[in-house]
Amino acid sequence: MSVIHVVLFQFKSDARPEDVKAACDRFLALKTNCVHPTSKTPYILSLRGGRDNSPEDLQMQNGLTHGFVAEFASVEDRDYYVSTDPAHKEFVKSIIDLLEKPVVLDFSDGVY
Repeated sequence: MSVIHVVLFQFKSDARPEDVKAACDRFLALKTNCVHPTSKTPYILSLRGGRDNSPEDLQMQNGLTHGFVAEFASVEDRDYYVSTDPAHKEFVKSIIDLLEKPVVLDFSDGVY
């Protein structure tokens, strides 16, 4: 069963726009940079994201400005990505000083 991995970011107020853009580009590059240790091929099924453009009241976002959605074929792939994948670990290290608040939520479609 596939797993949807939702990541939301609130960048620090003093983060430079070019640094935010570079961080977002690095995140989206994980689609090809994360390689499965066994198959030696990229394993993220899909990955997309961008800046919030919701017409809803900004209070609804609680300061979160950017969102990303990744899909993994299995819990095992998601767990490898989160806990072990060197490309993901490097990305996390590269972005941590830019973030005020990250939020992550994972789910499998239809599981309540």
